[in-house]
Amino acid sequence: MKFRFLLWMLGRLMAKASRSNPEFQQQLGDKDLSFQLHTLDGKVARQFIVRNQRITSKRGPASEPAFALGFKDAAYGFATLTAKNKQLAFMQGIQNKDIQIQGNPALVMWFQGLTKYLKPKKA
Repeated sequence: MKFRFLLWMLGRLMAKASRSNPEFQQQLGDKDLSFQLHTLDGKVARQFIVRNQRITSKRGPASEPAFALGFKDAAYGFATLTAKNKQLAFMQGIQNKDIQIQGNPALVMWFQGLTKYLKPKKA
């Protein structure tokens, strides 16, 4: 349940950033694609659609994602996406085969770069 909520919130945060953050919009560029984050057992999946410098999301798997990140289970996905050192958590997960990447790995790096714009601004 936490993982499903986290993916939903990620979609909301990216949608908001795509409407109001010029730096985030610049990172989106002219991309027109969809990607998904999911569990390998198929119980949880969320697709994210990038079009016209905007991001929208909806539940369920994407029909033809440019890339997909699959986590071994929901608890592991939640732990990885909320880890202090996300890059290390991802690398370990990929090495241990707890995270599987389908599609273009360069787009996964692009997605990870987008997440830095989602942190709350410090006062």
